[in-house]
Amino acid sequence: MQFFFPESPIHLAIAIGFWICVVGVIMPYLIYPICLFVLSRLRRVREASGTSRPVTFVISAYNEATVIREKIENTLALEYPKDFLQIVVISDESDDGTDEIVAQFPSVELFRQSPRQGKSSGINASFGQFRGEIVVFSDANAIYHPDAVSHLVRHFDDERVGYVAGRQMYRQGGGAAQESENAFWDFELLLKAWESRLSSVVGGDGAIMAIRRELFTPLKVDDINDFVLPLRMVVAGFQGRFEPDAVCYEEAAPSFRGEFRRKVRIVNRSLRAVSRVPQALNPFVVGIFAAQLFCHKVVRWFAVFLMLGALVNSGVLAFAGLPAYVCLFAAQLCSYVVALAARWTPLGNWKPAMLLYYFCMANIAGGLGVLNFFVGRKFVVWTPQRDTVATGAEPTA
Repeated sequence: MQFFFPESPIHLAIAIGFWICVVGVIMPYLIYPICLFVLSRLRRVREASGTSRPVTFVISAYNEATVIREKIENTLALEYPKDFLQIVVISDESDDGTDEIVAQFPSVELFRQSPRQGKSSGINASFGQFRGEIVVFSDANAIYHPDAVSHLVRHFDDERVGYVAGRQMYRQGGGAAQESENAFWDFELLLKAWESRLSSVVGGDGAIMAIRRELFTPLKVDDINDFVLPLRMVVAGFQGRFEPDAVCYEEAAPSFRGEFRRKVRIVNRSLRAVSRVPQALNPFVVGIFAAQLFCHKVVRWFAVFLMLGALVNSGVLAFAGLPAYVCLFAAQLCSYVVALAARWTPLGNWKPAMLLYYFCMANIAGGLGVLNFFVGRKFVVWTPQRDTVATGAEPTA
């Protein structure tokens, strides 16, 4: 133990700081998943029955002319009772012909928000025309399996369930950014399944999420609806489920730059959500869900600062001549060099190197999202990134 924890009080304090940072970095990716898997195996799963209920299917759109027709046709083709399905498109002052395309479908209701104020404001303003007992939120580029809504709705026979998140998948064949996102997303889906089995899935998914209409509460203009609403429901005593058979497909961001901006925005808005529902981190209010939220989300958002802390602390001890920390410091430097090289050299053809780059990129983006939160910067509106109308790529399994 002395090899890692020196006798000098100053060096010992720095070493302890290093290991705290290391534990924090690996918590969301190793420690938490192992604990979550073990604990979730101890819980019995209650099977959902499958009663159809009136549904309002909400499509949020801003300048989605390239995809909105396909999205509406996909929604109209859902295997769900037509007299139980209301379809509403919220157009956030689109000016590219989106509204005109929606108007070509008489059974689809268009709510145009003007001036442009973002998704949450649009949901607030249009909520009065939602008639369904269950509200399904979807993105304009999310293509659903025909039975997806049925799989979401069947969980609401359990009165304890307030929200259900479906399984969003990214299509294959979009380059390094999409391949890296796919790898990390597969891991995320495992966590969602285990969280759902243990207590509640942490957060929803803006592409495919259903809630009880009666549990909706008005959103602030900068709220992220698929995180704020689930947190409020858990605090109110309801549970959230993950339904892997409710599947939709989306394109990942077409480039690392686009993915970086997306993650900055999401972390910023998600941290703001937690700050507005702090009870969700109180175990005396929400039980084990508080630990899930902290380990899965909060620690991950701050990971880049922990990575920096580990590098600095190990560097100090390395320059003090402690052999163990010379190795640990060198290992970190080598990892970051490989990550950087993977982005700009042929080393990126080696998948582990590209995943390492993506890991670093995602955590730096998360750190920027945190910094933007603390300086008061808010993200309310954004412009969707679409390479083409449709890629024709095959979806991931």
